[in-house]
Order: sequence, then C-alpha cells, then structure tokens
Amino acid sequence: MKITVAGAGNVGLITAVCLADAGHHVTCVDTQKEKILLLEKGHSPFFEPGLEPLLEKTLSNGHLRFTTDQKLAYSDADIIFIAVGTPAKKDGSVDLSYIYAVSYSIADSIEKDVIVCTKSTVPVGTNDKIKQIFHYRKPRHLKVEVVSNPEFLREGSAIMDFYLGDRIILGVDNPEAASIMEQLYLPLKIPIIVTDIRSAEMIKYASNAFLATKISFINEIANLCEKVGANIDEVAFGIGKDKRIGESFLQAGIGYGGSCFPKDTKALVQLAGNIKHPFELLESVIKVNQHQHSLLVAKAKELLGSLKGKRAALLGLAFKPETDDIREAASITIIKELLEEGAIVTAYDPIAIPNTHKLIGNAIDYTTDIRQALKDADFAIIATEWGQIKHLPLDTFAAYMKEPIVLDGRNCYSMKEIQRYPITYVSIGRPVVSKGRVSSMSLK
Repeated sequence: MKITVAGAGNVGLITAVCLADAGHHVTCVDTQKEKILLLEKGHSPFFEPGLEPLLEKTLSNGHLRFTTDQKLAYSDADIIFIAVGTPAKKDGSVDLSYIYAVSYSIADSIEKDVIVCTKSTVPVGTNDKIKQIFHYRKPRHLKVEVVSNPEFLREGSAIMDFYLGDRIILGVDNPEAASIMEQLYLPLKIPIIVTDIRSAEMIKYASNAFLATKISFINEIANLCEKVGANIDEVAFGIGKDKRIGESFLQAGIGYGGSCFPKDTKALVQLAGNIKHPFELLESVIKVNQHQHSLLVAKAKELLGSLKGKRAALLGLAFKPETDDIREAASITIIKELLEEGAIVTAYDPIAIPNTHKLIGNAIDYTTDIRQALKDADFAIIATEWGQIKHLPLDTFAAYMKEPIVLDGRNCYSMKEIQRYPITYVSIGRPVVSKGRVSSMSLK
C-alpha cells in the first residue's frame, strides 16, 4: 500500500519506519525542515533502541521517504496516518490545533479516495470533528473514511511493541475501511479489536489512566509500608501473584512521567469535568504522583538537615531507561527543589543530558560518567533505573562520595546486597539501611 504518516515524532516515525520495513511504500511528512533533513541522512531526532538501523535500511531500499511537501505526501496515498502532537494546555485539556491543521491540509491535497487513520491520542469525539472537516472541505467526488487507531508504543521498547503488541484497536463506522485496515495489520499476527470510533478513543485514555492508577496505588502502599513496618518488595510480590491484579506496574518508586501518562490522566479528568462528571479517583492518582516526585528531596532534608551548599549527585535524568525523554520526569522536579534548597547538583545520564540542558541550562553540572557525578558528593539521588546504575559496583559509592548516602527512587538494589557495604541507603517502602544495619522503616 501507499501510506503517508503525518508527523515525524516518536509515534509517527516509529509507525513510518515499521510499516516501511513491512514492505509498504511510506512517505513521512513533517513541517520541520531541519528534522526532515536529519531523517533523510538516516539519523533520528530522538533516541529509541533499534530505530536508526531500521531507518537506514528502509531509506536505502526505497520503501521510506521524507518530505515537507504536504501535497506530494497526501495526494496519492491509500492510507494516511495522523500522528502529530497533542500537547496539554495549562488547564489540562488537549491542544488539538495540530490535528485540525493536518486534517485541513489533507482535505486540500487528496486526489483520490483515502482512509485517514488517527494515531495521535485525542479526546473522545475528536474524530467526529475530523470527519466534519473532510465533509465540508474535501473535493465532493472523493470519499474519505476516518478511523481511530490509537497507539500503545512504550518509549524504550517501541519497535518491539509495534511488532509484538498486545492488541490493535480499530475504531471504525465503515466495514470496508475496517477490512482494509485489518489487511494492513494481519501480517503482524496481533489480535485486532474492532470497535466504534468513540470507544476506540476512550480505550487509549482508559488504558493509560488505569496503569497510572496502578503506579500511584503501589506508591501509596509503599509509603504506608514505611510507617507500619512492612516491606513493599514482599507486598508487591504477594499481591502481584493474584492473576486478577498481575505483576506489572507494581514497582514502587518516585512516580510516573513521560509524554503519555501525565498528559492523558489530566486530559481525562478535564474531559470528565466538561460533562460534569468529577473523576475523583484519577484526581487522587495525579496528586499522589506529584507528591512522589518530591519525596526524595524531603527525605534528604530529614537526613542532612539543610541542603544549602551540599553536593548532590543526581543519577538519571530521563523519565525511564532507554529514552532521552525528560517530559514530566521526576528528575526535573528534583533538580528544581534541590536548587531551591541551595544544593550544588551534578547530574548523570547516558543520553538525556542535551534535552535537560535545553530546559535547565547551566544551573547544574552534567556528566556521562557516574563516578564523576559521585565524586565528593554529600548524597546521591537515583531518579532513573538505568542499567549502568543498577549494575554499578556498590563499593563505588563509598569510594567516591564524601558521605555514602544514597536515596534510591527506583529501588535499584536488593536489601540483602546493600547491607554488605558501608552505605546509608534510603529507598521507597523498604527499611532504611545505615552502614550495614537495618533501621526503622521511616526516617522520622
């Protein structure tokens, strides 16, 4: 098939590259000329494991091309995927201006019947408005079918998720369009679920909201464990064995971040508010997550008193491993609070430093060497569970830090192992270890 993908961001580029690798002829269009020039050279504007080799492969075999020419991109396509950004507004609602701008451009450019497939995460009812744009704007003799096809790609494993996903959701109101989209995805051998359009839109938001709820729930249980003398590792293991609950997303820590969960939970609360349906559960999920982001700075103050003039090693900037994305990352909250307390911060991350520097600037120091970050530090905060951090020899903390005080926001190390080293170790929902000895669950 001839496929066009509108938007060369995380979702759009992954979709374009993977469909091209599957043998389709794919055009990826974006308004940012610099980004297109970079992609034409085989370089991705963001980090995603396995992406650049596939990008180079599909460019070289002619199955993928990039352009800023929207007329060229849309005029002869069989299927057009909309994968542009839907950023959050200040009130938590979704900015749909890019979605509508692309829809107008498609309507003005097409020269044959086409299926327009929305991959961007959009509030319920958005695809109905897209259909209205095509109804009034497209050439009268052409037929446009609108399909909702939400994505479930996780940053850091997006290529694998495309090929080995749990399900593909198709929201359609036309059987012929449903059949064409099913034929496109059948080679992936992933279960295909066909729904009405509004249900497909809701499935995306409900999925992310449920996972965010699971994270905030286990973090609240972890905070409770500290106060009653239980261990969150054992609690999470025990409840996760219940098949009704499952083991995933039960890792206690300093909360979720990234481009999806924070934006989508706020958007769903806003959507509910617009129809006068208070979503109190999700409002609490968001509140708990915001509290978790600040938890380790509060614990550091309990341990050290004033942080003014103290040297802090911040290990990890990305919101999760295997990505350079810092959107809504706990590390950003931590940096801002440490600076407000007067701490001197050196941050380590293998790939997210450039994005952090754009946001934070020179207010902190940066390094891709963990040991350099730890050198002469008064305390260390682990904000991202990078493999380089999880597999760091634990004697490194004592060897390089002024005081080996480690506040672990991702519970990277086993309690049994950490007790073998002269480290003060504070994690989430587990006992405090003070130089080999387990003390009370709470610092207070």
